[in-house]
Amino acid sequence: MKFTLDSRTDVNLIRGYGPGEVRIGERVQRSPCVITSRSLILDWPARDVATLCAQDLEVIFALKPDVVLLGTGARQTLPAAGIRQEFLRRAIGLEVMDLGAACRTYNILVQEDRSVAAALFPAY
Repeated sequence: MKFTLDSRTDVNLIRGYGPGEVRIGERVQRSPCVITSRSLILDWPARDVATLCAQDLEVIFALKPDVVLLGTGARQTLPAAGIRQEFLRRAIGLEVMDLGAACRTYNILVQEDRSVAAALFPAY
């Protein structure tokens, strides 16, 4: 799906998504990534939600977001309870949703100047 918006040009925005990919600006990303208004982590070592571990989260926590949107592919898939506890322990909001919902929500929140990170798994 392609987005068409009157949007800011001074932040990272998701321009579209589809099976197995996310378009961030002009870049097509086919592997898991983390995006904020000013940062792109395209070599995020996480592979999928099922194997997500605390070490994978450190790069996200270092960005100090208020909320993290976890986009889990074609379907919403909850991470392990221990992963959710790591967010709770740090008082960082975690919203788990399918990839499309995470992309759309990220664009809205980032344009409102919210402190948001999207951790995206584009694989379907």
